[in-house]
Amino acid sequence: MSVRRFVGANSRDVMRQVREALGDDALIVANRRTEGGVEILAMADEAVDHFEPSPSSPPPPNPTSQIAFSSRDSDPLQAMSERLLREMQEMRELLSQRQSVADVPTSAATDDPYSRLRQQLLSVGFSEELSDEVLAELPTSLAQPDADSTLTMEWLRGQLMARLPVLKEETGFFDQAGIVALVGPTGVGKTTTTAKLAARFVMRHGTRPVALVTTDSFRIGAHEQLRIYARLLDTPMYALDAEQPIDELVGRLQGKQWVIIDTVGMSQRDQRVIEQIAHLQGGQASVRLVLLLNAASQPETLEEVVLRYRQAARAAGAELDDCIITKQDEAGRLAPVLDIVIRHGLRVLFGSYGQRVPEDMAVADPAALIDQALSTSLGKGREERGFPSAAHPPGAHSVSLPRWSRDVLGQGRRLSSVLTRLRERIVGFSALESVWDIASLPGVLQDKRLDALLASEPCADKGLGMAWPPRRNERGCDWSMPDLGLDADGGWLALTSLQHRQPAGWQSRLLRQGETMGAAVHLLPVFPDPTTLAWLEAQHLTWITLVAASQRVYCQGERYAQRQLFTDSPLTHHTDLRFRGQTMQLWNTHMAVEDAAGTPLLAWVGEVRDPESGKRIARRYWLTPARLGADVRSLLVIQLQSEGVSSLTKRAWQQLKDSDDGEVSTEVRLLMASGIAAAAGHLDVVNDDAAIALRSDLLRLLGTTRKRRDTAMLDALVHAFMARDAIRQLSSVSREGLV
Repeated sequence: MSVRRFVGANSRDVMRQVREALGDDALIVANRRTEGGVEILAMADEAVDHFEPSPSSPPPPNPTSQIAFSSRDSDPLQAMSERLLREMQEMRELLSQRQSVADVPTSAATDDPYSRLRQQLLSVGFSEELSDEVLAELPTSLAQPDADSTLTMEWLRGQLMARLPVLKEETGFFDQAGIVALVGPTGVGKTTTTAKLAARFVMRHGTRPVALVTTDSFRIGAHEQLRIYARLLDTPMYALDAEQPIDELVGRLQGKQWVIIDTVGMSQRDQRVIEQIAHLQGGQASVRLVLLLNAASQPETLEEVVLRYRQAARAAGAELDDCIITKQDEAGRLAPVLDIVIRHGLRVLFGSYGQRVPEDMAVADPAALIDQALSTSLGKGREERGFPSAAHPPGAHSVSLPRWSRDVLGQGRRLSSVLTRLRERIVGFSALESVWDIASLPGVLQDKRLDALLASEPCADKGLGMAWPPRRNERGCDWSMPDLGLDADGGWLALTSLQHRQPAGWQSRLLRQGETMGAAVHLLPVFPDPTTLAWLEAQHLTWITLVAASQRVYCQGERYAQRQLFTDSPLTHHTDLRFRGQTMQLWNTHMAVEDAAGTPLLAWVGEVRDPESGKRIARRYWLTPARLGADVRSLLVIQLQSEGVSSLTKRAWQQLKDSDDGEVSTEVRLLMASGIAAAAGHLDVVNDDAAIALRSDLLRLLGTTRKRRDTAMLDALVHAFMARDAIRQLSSVSREGLV
C-alpha cells in the first residue's frame, strides 16, 4: 500500500518528514495526536489513483452513518484513511466522467456533421428553432462522419437561401405605382432609406412622378433633413401630422405615381404604434407598409419589433410582409436579423449599409446575405464594439411565444416556403391555385369562374409541347385524362387541358395548342392519320407516337408488324428513368422504316427494366420522324412517365371526391386532380438539389414516410393545398370577429 505513517514530537516536525519523503504535493490522509506527539498518514498525490485497500480493511460504511471505531479494528486510523482514499478515488472518477461528457460536443462535433453544423449555426447567431428545422432535412449522405465538408456547407447554404424570401428584381418594386410607408423604431434609418429609395426611383422614372411625405413632427430638424434630400432630388415634399390620414394629401398628390412616406419612429412598446398605422390605413388610399429592421439591434429587440409592428398592422386591417435591413455595416452579426426574417416569413426588399444616397443600398441578395451571416464568428465584432455577447443581457425584456404556438408558426413557415418554391419551379402552379380557389365558391359560380380563368389563357406561350393521352375515358372512370403541357425543361405544367374543351380532329388540336401555348413538341398516343402526319412534317414539328405491336411499317420494301422487326434485335442502349414511382432503366433500339406513303420514320422498341433484377416491367413501341434521329430518346422517357401522371390523377380524383361531398364541379375537380398529379410527377422525376430540398419539406408537411415517392408527393401536395385553404378560411373568420 502507498500510505505511509509519520510520527513526530509536534506538527511542524512531522510535516517536515512528510515533505522530505513525499514532496510538497503529498496528500495528508489522516492525522491524530498520540502520547508521543503527532501521527500522520500521508501518500504521494499521484498514488491515489493506484491505491488498493488492504484485504483486512472493512467495507465502506453506510453514507448516512457516523464513523465509529470498533474494538475489532486493529488500527482505526488506518481503516479511516482507507475509506477516505476510496471516496477520493470515487470522486476523481466521477469528475473524470463529467469532464469526458463535457468534452463530447467539442470532440464529437469534429466527427458528426449534424452537431458541427448545428454548433456553427448557433455560434453565428441563428436560433435553435431554425437550426433544428433546417438540419432535420440533412441528407443521409451528408450526415456521415466522412462526408465532404464542402458539399455539406453548400447544402446548408442552399437550405438557408431557400428559406430567405427576397425581392427578385428592383423593377418589381419601383415599377409598381402606389404609396409606400416606411415604419419602424426610432433611429432605424427611415429618413435616409426614404431618400435612397426616392433617388433610385428618380434614376429610373425621373422626378415628376415621385413625391416625399413625412409624418415626423417630433424630432427636431426631421422635416428639414428630408427637405434637403427632396431639394437635391428636385422632388416635392409634404408634411403630414401623424394623426392625419393620407387622404388629406391625395388632392395635392395628383399625377404622382409613387409616393413614399417617412413615418414617425416609435418604440415597439409604444401603444401609439397601432394608432400610427391605423391612420395610414384609415383613408381611401391604399398604403403599402415596409418595416425597417436595424441589423445591429439585439435579437430580442428585433423579435419584439416584428411581433409588435405586425400586430399593429393586423389591428389596422393591413399586411406587413416586406422589410428592409438597415445598418448592415454596423452589425457584428447578420444571422440574428436573418433568423427573425426567415421565422416570421418576411420578404427582404433591400439591404442598407451606409449613409451615402443612393449608393449604399442594394437589392437583397440571398447568397450574399447568407454568406455574410455564416462567415461571422460568435461574438466577433460585438465585443470589439463594446456590445455584450450574452443571449439575455441584464434587464433585457424577452418576447416569446408558447411552445405550441412556435410549432404552428414553424408549420406555417414551411407551408408558405413550399408553396412559394412550387410557384417558382412549376409553370402554371399559380393557375392551379386559382382553380383550387374556385372550388371553394358556391357550385352555381364555379363553372362561370372556370370559364373566365381558362379564357385568360394563364399558361399562354409557356409550354414547349404537349403529352396527349388517349381520347377515351380512363379505365373505371367517367372522365378522360386531360392533356399535359410540357415546359422548356420537359417538366409538366400544373394547369392541364381538358379533352372535351379541345376542338375535334388531331390537326385542329395540334394547331390550337401551337397558337395558344407555343407547343412545338407533341407526344401522341396513336399514329396520326396521313393528313395530320403530312401537316406535322410540313411544319417541321417534333413529334413521337406510341404504336401497337401490330403496327404495319415497311423495311427495305417489305411490310412487317413492328414486333416482327425486333424479334432478334438486342436492346443496346439504356437510360435511367422514374417509372411508376420507382427508379428503372429504359433499354431500347431502333431501325429505319417507312409508312405506306413512303415517309421516312424510325421504329423503336423499348423495355422498362428493374436495374437490380433485370426483370422486364413494361414493353412499348414507337414511331418517330427519321429526320430527328436518336435525339428523341428523352421524349420516349417523358411519354412513359406521363403514364404515371394518369394513375396519380385517379388517386387525387378519389381523394378530392371523398372530401368535397360532390359540391365541386366535375371540370374543376378534374383540373385540381390532374394538376396536383402533374406537380407530383414533376417533383418525382427531377433530382437537382433544390428539388431534393423541396421534396423533403413537402414530405415533412405530410408527417409520414411512404414507400412510393410519387404517391407520397401527391398526398403531400393535397395536404398542403387543404392546409392552405383551412388557414385562409380561419383567417377570414377571424377578421369577421367570429372567433
